[in-house]
Amino acid sequence: MTTPAIRIPFTGPLPPAIIVPPSASSVSGAIDAVCAFFAASPSLNLRGVDVGAHSQTVLLTGAGISVASGLSDYRGDQGTYRRNKSYRPIYFHEFVSRHESRKRYWARSFVGWPGLVKARPNSTHEAIRDLGKKGYISSVITQNVDSFHSFAHPELSTLELHGYLRSVVCTSCHNQFPRQGFQDSLERLNPAWAEFLARMVEQGALDTDNQEEQRRKGLKLNPDGDVDLAEAPYSTFRYPSCPTCLERPPRLKDGTQSRVEVESDGAWMDTSNAGILKPAVTMFGENIDPAVKIAAEEAIDDAGRLLVLGSSLATFSAWRLVERAHKRGMPIGIINVGGVRNEAVLFGQGSQGSDPEPTSHPTRSVHPADRGIPVRGKWERV
Repeated sequence: MTTPAIRIPFTGPLPPAIIVPPSASSVSGAIDAVCAFFAASPSLNLRGVDVGAHSQTVLLTGAGISVASGLSDYRGDQGTYRRNKSYRPIYFHEFVSRHESRKRYWARSFVGWPGLVKARPNSTHEAIRDLGKKGYISSVITQNVDSFHSFAHPELSTLELHGYLRSVVCTSCHNQFPRQGFQDSLERLNPAWAEFLARMVEQGALDTDNQEEQRRKGLKLNPDGDVDLAEAPYSTFRYPSCPTCLERPPRLKDGTQSRVEVESDGAWMDTSNAGILKPAVTMFGENIDPAVKIAAEEAIDDAGRLLVLGSSLATFSAWRLVERAHKRGMPIGIINVGGVRNEAVLFGQGSQGSDPEPTSHPTRSVHPADRGIPVRGKWERV
């Protein structure tokens, strides 16, 4: 596989987090800091004509909040980039242009899907649900593709910034189909792989909380249900075409008729130039849907403060929302393992006491559930 022209940002350790104020290093101090963030008056510097519901908080969540559900994160102490140095995702341009890349992706996803389906929301998702019921949360923006937010609090507005794994989408006609139905088709088209998967499921090797068995079997579970299988014959894997395009091949961008051809059992053939199904997620190197981008910006603008949970803000799609909130004058709080991207921009100046009155001052604490989870917040003095 060729070396990508796209670089994955911040795969190495970020600088350690700074705890401000020092009292937040205790459990009681951490609780006080989080409570103060939600209870503080809105910033007097909140910019914009439509400042929205000042009293409410918009959440921005990342992979860190799903670790307790047994899923991997990317940059945590036990994240994929730490424990699997050779991990390399498939990029969008590779997926859409190379048959072999799609075989590799869908083979690994096929094996990982049962473990992802078994995983469930955890107490963090439930806490968000409860905060929403009490009126503290205006909406949730999540970078996660596991759909846990939708399961845990369907009544609270959730925007899935990077899409979701529960569906697949056609790159030609853009119709979506349930991922479980697609999984059934993969099982039918790949009986040898299906037999292997059945053995792994029976032995518990794919249970999201059975990491020892995974290591013993040589499995590496990565984020998004991606399973790295050493020396696996990916080239033998087959996948179906889009049923809509198979029945009615669409026109290509140049106006010519597309071609969708399948084997006798329905497996997509590389003589086709349309009807390719991909996960309904924003892959590495793929642009976020413009409508989703606008909706995320509106969610920031409609709230009075921003709380980041379980994200290092390494991806630009997440950082730009925090930057938008910062420029808008919104109070910002962060709960995350370790440091985050551009932390000095958000908290460095205020920690030196140089902010003029009546601007916000930065505050960080340690989450009471885990001494390694720093919490920093930024809110108006009261």
